[in-house]
Order: sequence, then C-alpha cells, then structure tokens
Amino acid sequence: MKTYRIEFTQEIPVDLDTAWDFFSSPLNLAEITPKDMTFDVTTPDMANTKMYPGLIITYKVSPLLGIKLNWMTEITHVKDKEYFIDEQRFGPFSFWHHQHHFQKTEKGVLMKDLLHYGIGWGPIGLAANSLIVENKIKGIFDFRYKKVEEIFGKV
Repeated sequence: MKTYRIEFTQEIPVDLDTAWDFFSSPLNLAEITPKDMTFDVTTPDMANTKMYPGLIITYKVSPLLGIKLNWMTEITHVKDKEYFIDEQRFGPFSFWHHQHHFQKTEKGVLMKDLLHYGIGWGPIGLAANSLIVENKIKGIFDFRYKKVEEIFGKV
C-alpha cells in the first residue's frame, strides 16, 4: 500500500492556552470542517471532553457524493499544549495517522499538521488519490485555514 504525506501550517494570533483549548476539543472539529461533508461527532457526552490518550471519537462524515460513512479515530498520544495524534481505527482509509503540533511564537501560535494516509486498493487507490482524495484533503485544510482566520484573525 502506498502511503502519502501532507503538511499544513498556520499561525494564529492567540496565546497557546486559547489555541490548545479550541483544537483539543473534539466538537470544534465540526466547526472547521466544510459543511458539505456533514461532519457529525456521534460519540455521546463530548461537550466538555478534551483530548487524552485512548479517547475514541466516532463520526458520521460524507466525504464524497453525500455518501455517509462511519469513522472512528483514537487519540493515541497527547503532550499538553504541544501535540496530539489521532489514528483511524475504522473508516474510509486503509491508514490514517494525523499529528497536530502547537508551538508558541512571537505573534501567537504556529500550528502544524502532519498527515500520513493510505487508501489501499492497489492501482485503483493510486488513481483515486491522484484524481480525488489528495485534492479533497487539501480542500478541507484550505477551508479550515480560512475558518480559523475567521475565528481567531490573521497574523
């Protein structure tokens, strides 16, 4: 299976506590995901939950053509106010490992996402990534970039 690597960075003009508080809340993920994906956290009682190792989060998501899929991720690592990692346990990818890093800067916080993913399905997966998946992922992070600027402002 071929794996892919994509990095995204964004600096926001807030303190580290504010950034961590927002991004370590699973329910805020829906706010920074495109509405056409109908991203719904289905894990009950998540209102005051913050990331911790072992946290299982379930979702309903429509990444393509309005088809609803179940997705389950596990938060595997957390270092308070530095990073957390989510890994897919069940869902649309053969492999999903997503690192979220936060670093204090003079202007606020630098956020860095490092995503490794795999689709599987041999040549069909290679074609699907080239034609659809990579662009869809980049589009999701482009949307997130703009939405985060709306919420927190620009540096």
